Amino acid sequence: QVQLAESGGGLVQPGGSLRLTCSVSGLTLSNYAMAWFRQAPGKELEFVASISRIGGVLFYRDSVKGRFTISRDNANSMVSLQMNGLKPEDTAVYSCAVPNQELFRESSYRTARRYPHWGRGTQVTVSS
Repeated sequence: QVQLAESGGGLVQPGGSLRLTCSVSGLTLSNYAMAWFRQAPGKELEFVASISRIGGVLFYRDSVKGRFTISRDNANSMVSLQMNGLKPEDTAVYSCAVPNQELFRESSYRTARRYPHWGRGTQVTVSS
């Protein structure tokens, strides 16, 4: 059974940083891409960042480029999202996700329905 567990969320002031971590079990992580999505209250789920199987291909949503960095540690079955320069509009529940097949197109990496396995999410609140 595939299980994902996020950690690292919390309350931070604007301009602050947080590091989210996703621990994955039940599969060989090096065989799959990984992604982070987020959902703010009353808003749709949106793509944040993704990383290919061995980390060579990265995609970010435009609003987080230059501030967020996704990375992975396949040996320890973990994926991280370093978030710097946080803004109030980054407030959301952040969830990690794993696809069940290899992804090739950028559009696939960015599409939530390509990811059947999800964690429960961790709350990130950016407020003064």
